[in-house]
Amino acid sequence: MAIVNLKKRQIECKIAYYGPGRGGKTTNLKYIHKSFKNQVIGEMVSINTDGDRTLFFDFLPLDLGKVRGCDLHVQLYTVPGQVRYSSTRKLVLRGADGVIFVADSLEVRREKNLLSLKDLQQNLRDYGLSIFTVPLVMQFNKRDLDGENVPIMPIEKMKHDLNRQLKVPFFPGSASKGGGVGKTLHGCLKLVMQAVQKELS
Repeated sequence: MAIVNLKKRQIECKIAYYGPGRGGKTTNLKYIHKSFKNQVIGEMVSINTDGDRTLFFDFLPLDLGKVRGCDLHVQLYTVPGQVRYSSTRKLVLRGADGVIFVADSLEVRREKNLLSLKDLQQNLRDYGLSIFTVPLVMQFNKRDLDGENVPIMPIEKMKHDLNRQLKVPFFPGSASKGGGVGKTLHGCLKLVMQAVQKELS
């Protein structure tokens, strides 16, 4: 739930990037950090393993203007995608007001996408939340690899695999080149703000 401080006229919310390891979560945040300099306050914190995978989380506060006269501050986190970091993933997800699920378009990662989405559903359930009601959007990442002699899944197949029941907004993306990164974040923020407005009314 977003933290509303009426005395300071400030709303603070948290968005978690979720998905399989090496799917592009950290790359999304790096692109946002580089491209939205005017909205970034503070430094991005990143803790990586030798394999350059996110071990704990990336943290990026954004200042995005006012909502109902209150300053809006957004904290962006990524969860570690590797299966063995399950407890850390759950911890980072705690208190998230919105979730961006970054799915890997590579054919060989299909099973990992499905397992990660199932993991997200379970962790939300453990916090008393439903994947069907939490503000959630999807990014089908690595679309830039289409035609690069690397088998990637068609959008329709990914929609069928991951979004057939959820029916949440989804965005094709290329986190390494910035394609769809801003649209994905904006899509999630829109849902989070609708939820915050409902809380405040």
